[in-house]
Amino acid sequence: MALIALFIGTGAGLLLPLVIGGFVGEAVSAVDSGGLDQLILVLVVLTVVLAATTFAQTWSLGVIGERIVARLRAQVFDRLVTLELDFYVKRRVGELISRLSSDVTQVRTMLTQTLTSLLSSVLSLIGSIVILFLLSPTLLVIILALAPALVVVAVVFARPLRRLSTRVQDAIAGSTTTAEEALSGIRVVKSFGREEWERHRYNEDLRGVVGTATRLVTYRGLFGAMMTFLGFGALIVILWYTGRQVIEGSLTLGSLTSFLLYGVTIGTSLSSIAGIYGQFQEGAGAVTRVFEIIDERPTIREDAAAAELARVAGRITFEAVTFGYGEEPAVLRDIDLDIAPGEVLAVVGPSGAGKTTLCKLVPRLWDVSAGRVLIDGRDVRGVRLRGLREAISLVPQEATVFGGTVEENIRYGRLEATEEELVAAARAANAHVFISALPDGYQTIVGDRGTRLSGGQRQRVAIARAILKDAPILILDEATSSLDNESERLVQEALGRLMEGRTTSVVAHRLSTIRHADRIAVLDDGWLLELGTHEQLLAQDGLYAHLWRLQASERPVAITSA
Repeated sequence: MALIALFIGTGAGLLLPLVIGGFVGEAVSAVDSGGLDQLILVLVVLTVVLAATTFAQTWSLGVIGERIVARLRAQVFDRLVTLELDFYVKRRVGELISRLSSDVTQVRTMLTQTLTSLLSSVLSLIGSIVILFLLSPTLLVIILALAPALVVVAVVFARPLRRLSTRVQDAIAGSTTTAEEALSGIRVVKSFGREEWERHRYNEDLRGVVGTATRLVTYRGLFGAMMTFLGFGALIVILWYTGRQVIEGSLTLGSLTSFLLYGVTIGTSLSSIAGIYGQFQEGAGAVTRVFEIIDERPTIREDAAAAELARVAGRITFEAVTFGYGEEPAVLRDIDLDIAPGEVLAVVGPSGAGKTTLCKLVPRLWDVSAGRVLIDGRDVRGVRLRGLREAISLVPQEATVFGGTVEENIRYGRLEATEEELVAAARAANAHVFISALPDGYQTIVGDRGTRLSGGQRQRVAIARAILKDAPILILDEATSSLDNESERLVQEALGRLMEGRTTSVVAHRLSTIRHADRIAVLDDGWLLELGTHEQLLAQDGLYAHLWRLQASERPVAITSA
């Protein structure tokens, strides 16, 4: 509809100079007003057509633009949520938000406004040239003489415009990242009194944006100036040529008027094309950034022959597992470990030993560099990812709570759960009492990242979510390490209920919380050094015994003034 309206409207606009020229000629030579009335009627019809096609084009492009934005953002977001953790290690959230918002909007502008305006200007330019040729072939030679100059100017300015536009978008993304980091960490900013420093950081980013954008505007202005000079230079030549013909009597005043109007159309079209072409090159940079995300492929890929994971008993097996992040040294080295269904295995060791990494390999958040991870004897790389991850519940050290209601956060574990099941999960997680005391109960908005809840409350909401999911395999990644004593007691009770009948892997720093685990695996520098019960490991007098004695001997350090 937009293109049809554009062609009709452009055609009507091209007829206007002919009708106006005829009107001028009729007004000069006619003896009655009949001819003038007919021409006025034609002008009215053309004006109505122009108005109608303008509305049709504006409306249809507006609808198209909104749909394009929605679809592109959906595609970008779909790709972002399917990409694996290694992608996010290299990217910052603020940059991705910038691509999802400003870049997509710029693509919409390019597709629905810039391209159609460019097409309209090109059609007007070509139509004016053709009509001028039909009226006076000599004028075509004058116009064609401009073509090489126009091509040279466009080629010279195209690459700098696109390059600078991409740099501007990158700079905007950088400033967005700075703002996102400062606002998401506003408590730290406030507690350290770093408001002035954050303002300085953001202003430095904005100065970079302005500097790059200034260079872009300079190139855009020079490009527009060159095209305007060439376009209206052609108009001057047309004025000179047609003016001499009028003086010589070989051209009527009406034809002169048409020539001048078409000359103005050519000049304005060239000037318009210059600006639009510059915007097009800038939009091309945004297109590149958007489709760079859409074209990104997940590193964790599901094999075409992957099978559904049948009912899971819960046996987890690591066979000669080695893993390293990219080109970095191995984090896990030749791990052999078998966890029986329903067993509680604690994973301990110094910081950086590979404890959390080992657990991340089970749901394929990362893929092993060598060896295999198996569930019930099946390699996790040979089963459907969705089914694999549905069989595993993860409770991390820092519970992730979304900004909606308490109910929405718990229901995230199983979206189709009933109200009774949801409340039962909250009770099992020792969360029902504090939730009921909230202003709106389960419908209370918890704020961005759960800021209205304490650390212990967020952790119990996360445990309720895991209980509701009811997965046969449970991974606890230092789930109580950052809690006070009372919160830890409530969370430990909830975890005890959650672990019943499930294969559980507990990453722990505080050894007193895992002394009753069925077995304890001790990692150091990626190696599995020791494996056994609490008593067995103490008897071995190895690394575990050393860590146990260190924690047992810890005493509060008195803080005194100098």
